[in-house]
Order: sequence, then C-alpha cells, then structure tokens
Amino acid sequence: MKSPLVSEVERHLEELAETASRSARELSGRIAEVAEMVIRTFDAGGKLFFCGNGGSAADAQHLATEYVVRFRRNRRALPAIALTTDTSLLTAASNDLGFEHVFARQIRALARAGDIVFLHSTSGRSPNLLEAARAARDVDARTVALLAGDGGPLRDMVDVAIIVPTANGAHAQELHLAIGHAICDIVESRLAGHGTAR
Repeated sequence: MKSPLVSEVERHLEELAETASRSARELSGRIAEVAEMVIRTFDAGGKLFFCGNGGSAADAQHLATEYVVRFRRNRRALPAIALTTDTSLLTAASNDLGFEHVFARQIRALARAGDIVFLHSTSGRSPNLLEAARAARDVDARTVALLAGDGGPLRDMVDVAIIVPTANGAHAQELHLAIGHAICDIVESRLAGHGTAR
C-alpha cells in the first residue's frame, strides 16, 4: 500500500504533467512566435529584459543568465538583463519612488525601441509589472508576459501574453521556466555558429 506522502508526490507531478500537456497543445504556436521575436531582436542588435517578483524574480534571473552565458550550446554571448538583481537600485527606487516603479525606472533608463521586456507573473496584477509594461510601451520596447489563471490586467497591456492554463501558482512558475527554456533552446539553435562561442 502506498504511503500518503507518495500519493501526494504523485498527485503534484501528475497535475504538473497534465498542465504541461495542455500548455503544449494550446500555447506552442504563441511560444514559437515569441522565439521568432527574440531571434529578430538579437539580429537587429537589441536586447532582452526580464522581471518578476518572488519566485518569478528567480525565473527572470535564471533565464537572463541562459542567454548571456549559455543554455545547451556554445555560441556568442547574447544581451539579456534581469531587472531584479541590483539591490542598491531596487532599494533606492523603492524608497524614493515606491516599489511599483522598481522595474519601470530601469526600463526607461536602459530599454530602447525593438528590445523585448519579459514580465513574469502568476497573477498579472502586480503594480510594479503593470508599471513596467507602461514604461516599455513608452520607450517602444516589445512586451511578453508569462502569466497564469485569467492573466489579470497585464494580459491586455502586452504584445504577447502566454497564459499557462492553471490557477496553481507553483505549477505556473514551473512551466514559465520550462517555456523560457523552450524559447532559449530555439533561439540558441538558430544562432549557434553566428560568431564566436566566447
């Protein structure tokens, strides 16, 4: 007889697998569209920005690193910046301007037309991500939101919304990272060999 803990682990993983399968059926076209956007951005000399809160901040940092260093292949370094890592900047902006402006301020300073801002959120309601989307629009950067549930107000403020079909925040974050990896894998495959590996 299975222990209750084993059943709990199975339930978690099976729910994740079901959500992943549904996401593959419903979202693959949109994910491929974003991969094409990223390739065009790099080909034009643009860069990527990533932001999010909590676990989504960790995903933002993780994915920016995959582009700058490498994911699965040796290739040229690709310009990607996580807006979640500079503690002096984050605390100054929070103290002087309000936490809702911590990402928007950086986007206005660093992003340019043709860049892409990735916004990671399970709710689509975080004020600092809504402000980030407004700032990206102001500088003519493209926006991609990785969301879940109903997508919140952020879904209607971005160029592309990828909404994982779940209300489970943990599964949403797990799949946001998997989707980010899928995009990076496509981009890296296309760009491998364009320039030196180091």
